Parts: sequence; C-alpha cells; structure tokens
Amino acid sequence: MSLRAALAEGRFVVTAEIGPPRGANAEAIRRAARALRGWVDAANVTDNQGAMVRLASWAGSLITLQEGVEPVMQLVCRDRNRMALQSDLLGAAALGIPNVLLLTGDHPRFGDHPEARGVFDLDSIQLVWLARTMRDEGRLLSGLQLKPPPQWLIGAVENPFAPPARFRAERLGKKVAAGAEFVQTQFVFDVATFATWMKNVRDLGLEKRCAILAGVGPIRSVRALERMSDIPGIVIPQEVRRRLRGVPSDRFLDESIKICAEIIMEIREIPGVAGVHVMAFGLEEAVGEIVERAGLGKRPQAVAP
Repeated sequence: MSLRAALAEGRFVVTAEIGPPRGANAEAIRRAARALRGWVDAANVTDNQGAMVRLASWAGSLITLQEGVEPVMQLVCRDRNRMALQSDLLGAAALGIPNVLLLTGDHPRFGDHPEARGVFDLDSIQLVWLARTMRDEGRLLSGLQLKPPPQWLIGAVENPFAPPARFRAERLGKKVAAGAEFVQTQFVFDVATFATWMKNVRDLGLEKRCAILAGVGPIRSVRALERMSDIPGIVIPQEVRRRLRGVPSDRFLDESIKICAEIIMEIREIPGVAGVHVMAFGLEEAVGEIVERAGLGKRPQAVAP
C-alpha cells in the first residue's frame, strides 16, 4: 500500500528516515531499509542532511525502493538552482520515486564544507509551488510544456516550536497553499505545545488539506540529549530530561524508546494528526519496537498484481 493510498484511506500512517552513508556504500541503505520494511508506510532518504556531503538522495531512494520500502526523496534548495531542481524532480518521477519532500536546506556554514556557496535560488515554499505546477499544470517554470508531466506526492516540513509561535500555523498555511499534501514536523517532545499548534492548524482548516505527520524519535544517549537541547526549535520538557537522566546508562535507550512510544500514543489523541514521522538515525532497527509499543502494529503491504 502506498503512502498516498494510506493517507487517502485516513489510516494513521508511519514514516521514518534513512540517512545515506558518507561513502559509495549501497549496503548501508539496504540494511536500514530492511529494518524498516513492514513497519513504515514510507521512508525519507535525506539530502545532504545538516549540510554534510552524503550519497545522493535519489540514489538512496532507488536502493530503498529495491528493498521493498516506498521512498520519500528529499530535495533541498541549498545545492541547486531552479534548473537543477526541476531536472532532479523529473528524474525522480521517471525512475518511479513516488514521493518528494521539499526543503530549503541548512546553510553550508553549518556543515563539512563551510566555504561552499549556498545556491538558494528558490526557497521551500517556492519549490513546493514549482513542483505542483510541474505536476498539475504540466509545465516548467519557463512555461514550456512537460510531456508527460511528473507524478509524485508533494511533502514539506514545519517546526511548531520555532519562534514566533503564533505565526507557525500561518506559515504552514503558505506551504499548503503552494501545494504541500503532507508535512512532517520537527521532533515533538512537548506534546502540550504541539497540541496548541494543532488547534491553530485546525482553526485554519489546514488539516483537511494537508496530512500532518508529527516528528518523533528516541534520543540515543546523554550526550545526544545535551546536543539536541541546544538546537533551536527543539523543546525537550524537564520531565523528559528527568526521566532520561534518572536511569543507568545501559537503560537509557530503552527508556528513550518507551518515552517515544508514549508520545506517539498521546499524539494519536490529538484531532487532525494523520500520522507520525519516526526519526531514529542509525537506530532503524528500533523503529519496529517503537511502532509496536505504541500500539500501531505492522503496515498493510501492497498486493502484487
């Protein structure tokens, strides 16, 4: 069953994330995809996440597809002008990649090539609009016709916790107006604040036009907890910190997985949430346990013709 079909049926969906390796190694992606198979409706393949050079998202998406997991190809504006963005979008459609997630991208100064020039010819909202124009109107930004036009489900990202909070739902509205059909959020640890954001989303009627997938995930270690706590836009409540710091180091990950499953169960009770996006970088084998503990179970599989 495809992500598009699952969302159309109104089933609570699960997506996850695969980070391509720093190297020409297909097996790393195959292992991650095999760990996720059966537990997720689709898996994002990141695009030089954190402005760090990795194996290309389109290549990782093809490998993921070969392993029986539906990919979501990420595409960032940082590294490409409008010509390259349109070319990569067409390539994804031609190769059978059914979903794209469109982002502005982290600035190069935060990555492993800080001297690189960021392109940023378009931003994420403009890229979403461009993708919708290519698909629904069958034309490039230049106005030239596409024969045939591409077909993919169009996704975007949003951070309910970034200041100023009162404008975050309206910002999502711009992406929905541009053509976003699903959105994956930043990590949700503060469920109460996320619920307030979702109320604002519902007040604008956005959940009826765009599937909201709440970002969740386990924290690997005390070091990761401290690092994530310093990232703007990630809010980790004191109660979560207390629980994680209150267990021995050999039980830290298990407690983190337990918290993640509890958060998913709370999120399921919030009206308008269509699913969760599980970000477990390097812990793909834990996604099945998280999904099981949250009471979601395995995903329905596509039936071969």
